[in-house]
Amino acid sequence: MQKTSSKDSKKSQRVIKKYPNRRLYDTDTSTYITLAEIKQLVMDSEVFSVVDAKSGEDITRSILLQIILEEEANGSPMFTTPVLSHIIRFYGHAMQGMMGGYLEKNMQALMDMQAPMVQGVMSNNVFQQMQEQMQKQTEQFLGTFGLKR
Repeated sequence: MQKTSSKDSKKSQRVIKKYPNRRLYDTDTSTYITLAEIKQLVMDSEVFSVVDAKSGEDITRSILLQIILEEEANGSPMFTTPVLSHIIRFYGHAMQGMMGGYLEKNMQALMDMQAPMVQGVMSNNVFQQMQEQMQKQTEQFLGTFGLKR
């Protein structure tokens, strides 16, 4: 019987290196990739990080924000001007940390509900009720800080 090391049983995190010439190098495939391919990694739920090749600094967040910026510029934006304004107002606010957690939990709740919705388990009425409930909760949360729609 062959022993499996913990390294073998756990898939290692994929590392993408960003070079000064703005090129992105996937160390897993030994190829240069584009932002569109990084977006596909996200869509495929791949675990990865992007590091600056020169400094070694983790720049994953800035690359993800760049993808969001491109998505917002193309087609129908997800974030309205008022939503972006509210988010900006939370920077430097005492509740900044809570806001990040709040958004993360609500996004996870939506992701958890996505599979049953796609399979048609939920009716449109139930989905609409959930949407209204989340909107009410968000308005109440923002209202505690004097922020209104």
